[in-house]
Amino acid sequence: MPPTQPQSLTLAELERHLWGAADLLRGSIDSGDFKHYIFGLLFYKRLCDVWQEEYEQRLAEYDDADLAADPEEHRFHIPEGCFWADVRQVSVDIGTILNTSFRAIEDANPRLKGVFQDVDFANKQRFPDAMLERLLQHFEKHRMRRADVPSTVLGDAYEYLIAKFADDAGKKGGEFYTPKQVVRIMVEILQPEEGQTVYDPTCGSGGMLLEAVHYMERHGLNPKALTLFGQEKNLNTWAICKMSLFLHDIDDAFVERGDTLLDPKHFADAAAKTLRRFDLVLANPPFSLKKWGHARWSKGDPFGRDTYGCPPKSYGDLAFIQHMVASLSARGRMAVVVPHGVLFRGGAEGRIRKGLLEDDLIDAVVGLGPNLFYGTGIPAALVVIDRAKPPERRGQVLIVNGEKDFVPGKNQNNLSDENVARLAGAVHRYADEALFCRVVPLDEIRDNDHNLNLTRYVQTDPPPPPIDVKAEVATLHALMAQRDEAETRMAGFLRELGYAD
Repeated sequence: MPPTQPQSLTLAELERHLWGAADLLRGSIDSGDFKHYIFGLLFYKRLCDVWQEEYEQRLAEYDDADLAADPEEHRFHIPEGCFWADVRQVSVDIGTILNTSFRAIEDANPRLKGVFQDVDFANKQRFPDAMLERLLQHFEKHRMRRADVPSTVLGDAYEYLIAKFADDAGKKGGEFYTPKQVVRIMVEILQPEEGQTVYDPTCGSGGMLLEAVHYMERHGLNPKALTLFGQEKNLNTWAICKMSLFLHDIDDAFVERGDTLLDPKHFADAAAKTLRRFDLVLANPPFSLKKWGHARWSKGDPFGRDTYGCPPKSYGDLAFIQHMVASLSARGRMAVVVPHGVLFRGGAEGRIRKGLLEDDLIDAVVGLGPNLFYGTGIPAALVVIDRAKPPERRGQVLIVNGEKDFVPGKNQNNLSDENVARLAGAVHRYADEALFCRVVPLDEIRDNDHNLNLTRYVQTDPPPPPIDVKAEVATLHALMAQRDEAETRMAGFLRELGYAD
């Protein structure tokens, strides 16, 4: 049944509608795989509806159907026979028709190449025609034109789905999702400005790049004045990122697919293997990755990123950090999520951390509250690096211990807006605050063998009151006298009862 028009969906209505599609898939496929199919169909529906909207606008303007359908008149092209309406004309082999339409759209739009690559509806065991019919009926309950659903609303709903899938699928889903409030702290710390380049080398579904855009919007700046760059190894997640940026109407984004540590994709000079440099870099790399590329790096990184040494075989954290440092412009800044082990582990990691500290690159370390991330209870922190620290910050590191700054949750803790403002604000104020943060001289960190363990510098509990030894001894003597008196009375009772000499 075609949707009733006109329609205008609120964000809450759209979120419920999209999440309702997941209910149609439950029991047929793993919950961790929902996202591939629902994102794929949502993206396809949006493309078709927006194309039709543009077509009708051009037709009204030109009164020429051929000109209105000309690919030059549209942000993207949908080949003939590949529209949503065409798919709805068939009742058998629906999955095959969907797949054919997806591939044709990719072929017609180089910018979208690969986004449907892992969306396969042709398996009739998983997607019988009856199920696909119900799924398509569900999606066409609402029209998805820009006039019906602005890109900001659709983008927000898309981000909501990403978070819901991460929550629903537990660890498997959470691999590609960093909690939004953690991302917000990082962006609030970096404070993007118009004209800057922003890079996420492990961009996942693109949440950090999008938050940089949202920051610009919140502060009345032009978000299109940012240029976004990303790289993601996981094919499915890369596709989700591409779709998400496209649905947000962000065209000035360059997201490549591949292994950042072994095969970086953004170069200033590819022949010379010179990495491109960016104004802002932010990332949440996989924690303590085992197979990160030690065999290659141990022989010397061909891209020159191992300035401070090769990280150990079983922990890739500092390889990602060194990649990010190598990707910073002369005045570039970065924020990265790390497990606490990065702050204090010794050996090769200790030597790399020492190098970063002695070159005065580490501006701040912000410890986060427990259990904020999907699928892991490992405590995490943010490391903030500034290639050109202002003179008043040189030779110092701000240590922020935010272990008590969170909102407890049933299964997972969260960060409130107040928590975000307090943690990010501490980095900007760069001053001591009792039981929360402290500006630590580099000499003190040297004395601690370049160990950045937060609790060495900032305790969040007040020290216990001093002990009055004289008063405590007097109390002890009084208690001993009471004990002696009680024993004497007990002995008397026993004698009266005939149980003692």
